[in-house]
Amino acid sequence: MTADISVEKLNAEEAAQELARLASVLSRANADYHQNDAPSLTDAEYDTLKRRNSEIEARFPNLKRPDSPSEQVGAAPSDGFGKVTHAVRMLSLGNAFDDEDVAEFDKSVRKFLGLGAGAIRYTAEPKIDGLSLSLRYENGTLIQAATRGDGAVGENVTANARTIADIPQTLTGAPDVLEVRGEVYMSHEDFDALNARQTERGGKTFANPRNAAAGSLRQLDPEITKSRPLKFFAYAWGDLSSPLAKQQSAAIERLSDLGFQTNALTKMCAGTAQMIAHYREIEEKRSGLGYDIDGVVYKVDDLALQARLGFRSTTPRWAIAHKFHAELAWTTLDAIDIQVGRTGALSPVARLKPVTVGGVVVSNATLHNEDYIAGQGNKGEDIRGGKDIRVGDFVQVYRAGDVIPKIADVDLGKRPDDAAPFVFPMQCPKCQSDAIREEGDAVRRCTGGLICPAQAVEKLKHFVSRAAFDIEGLGAKQIEAFYHDDQFPVKEPADIFTLEERNASALVKLSNRDGWGATSVKKLWQAIEQKREIPLARLIFALGIRHLGEAGSNLLAPHYGTWDAFEEAMTRAQIDQGRAWDDIMSIDGVGAVMATSVITTFQQDAERASIDRLVAQLRPQEAAKPTSDSPVAGKTVVFTGTLERMTRAEAKARAESLGAKVSGSVSAKTDILIAGPGAGSKAKKATDLGVETISEDEWLALIGAL
Repeated sequence: MTADISVEKLNAEEAAQELARLASVLSRANADYHQNDAPSLTDAEYDTLKRRNSEIEARFPNLKRPDSPSEQVGAAPSDGFGKVTHAVRMLSLGNAFDDEDVAEFDKSVRKFLGLGAGAIRYTAEPKIDGLSLSLRYENGTLIQAATRGDGAVGENVTANARTIADIPQTLTGAPDVLEVRGEVYMSHEDFDALNARQTERGGKTFANPRNAAAGSLRQLDPEITKSRPLKFFAYAWGDLSSPLAKQQSAAIERLSDLGFQTNALTKMCAGTAQMIAHYREIEEKRSGLGYDIDGVVYKVDDLALQARLGFRSTTPRWAIAHKFHAELAWTTLDAIDIQVGRTGALSPVARLKPVTVGGVVVSNATLHNEDYIAGQGNKGEDIRGGKDIRVGDFVQVYRAGDVIPKIADVDLGKRPDDAAPFVFPMQCPKCQSDAIREEGDAVRRCTGGLICPAQAVEKLKHFVSRAAFDIEGLGAKQIEAFYHDDQFPVKEPADIFTLEERNASALVKLSNRDGWGATSVKKLWQAIEQKREIPLARLIFALGIRHLGEAGSNLLAPHYGTWDAFEEAMTRAQIDQGRAWDDIMSIDGVGAVMATSVITTFQQDAERASIDRLVAQLRPQEAAKPTSDSPVAGKTVVFTGTLERMTRAEAKARAESLGAKVSGSVSAKTDILIAGPGAGSKAKKATDLGVETISEDEWLALIGAL
């Protein structure tokens, strides 16, 4: 695939193919971001692809396409709004990603103007992560508001803009024609409150404040926009009947005097050193601003010089956006909580002052274990230069893709004087049993076992998870409630399958409880009844045995075939000796750690009794032997979208029984993507990578299931 070839190694044919691919991908991304308020790429992914496109065009200028992403700004306006032609085009900004890019920007300005070494004055202001808006005033009255659109034509959102308190309806002392430009945004506090209200009403929640602001401004009903807490920062202008000032900084002051909100962090800088220093200062303040920014914008302050510099096709020569690293941000660590998992592991979690990282609002981060907090790696080596992590610290958070956020660094210069080293608990915070750390183990574990409510609840949540029993209507939230319920307690998996019987004999029926009606209770009984017959691999996985995951369960099930054979083998097996031990160790992919954990579980009286009570309620299915000569044996497949003929878990189990490997993500190693209705980014990526994509019916035909 051309996507995997570096720019310098592309030949002309490959370059043309890659430019076509990038044009398609970036065009869709523009529409998703600007029209649908549902970004399909992170800012970092988008910037990387656009930079690659520009590098290829620079190397092969004769291959530049008419629909080149380098010539596009935003996306065409939606059909849901009237169209507005901008009197002055709303252009985007070029990007700088490091200090060298900033220096190159300054150098290019000097070269174009023919200036020597004297310092050029620039303004440096936060780059607000919101939705661009243009406000047109005539004779001091707001007559029109429009989104950026594709830069030339935007959407008429005048009625909606009038509902935003930060936008003046009339101006005194303004030019006869004044087009004010700025950004509509939503504060973190208002974003959290909006999402809470949406959840309470059963409505759509938003991934981040930018999406919330864009979705709110682009409502067809202005009353909905009015109910949303939108704000507006002014930072530029378009059409003017007379100049606002002679300098960028003075013009912004003039907008402030007219009644617009302008950003107090805007600063005058004499040269690149001061620009970068202000960038660092804003980056450190980022998490405490209360609203999202994704960089700092530098602009030549002298408007006469701006006029001389002019514009490229889509960007001004006199301004550039110095972007933050999309996956990094600094914020304050407010607390360290200890969570207890189903295997008793004590897991520290950082509670952070919310900050947006890579397009996602982050308020929690994993701290792994007590060594990680102390600044030590799993081999005793220093990490973060040996710096420990304390409550109150100013910390750097990072995330990559969908990985759980982590703490990368600590700024000791901002550590509070009263910050004390974190003392990891020696007892379980849930049941007060001793928490011990076995030799060679990085994790401290609660010894409470079945008496520990945290372990019991987490085991139950695991039991009903998607890859295990996946009982419709009985998720983590319901399990938590049932565990603490006096009338219908669920303390172990077997209790789930006696719920209906207990309900029948109870004086107060479940259908009379808050959150439960006759219909929902009936559906729950039906869903539970359907799961009494369960594939063997899913039953084994659902037991939540330490060191035994989904993949291991899928190895054990076909080897033993039936529950009775599996149970008998685990009962008579002796660790490190005997035929039963040799038999389990003969399974490709099963190691001594996994085997020991499974055998130990079955030979502990309390655990075994709980398992026996569960299985007495079930009809475990016999596991099919793997098929090595199937048409999908050895192939890597991915399922996406909604499957209509079977559940996702059933489809995965069937594929694996035929010798296929099922992956959760599309890559160059994927052989087949099975796409149902609603397939999204995975289908797009498969197309980009040239992966074979088929429907669910085509898949069933391929494996002979139709």
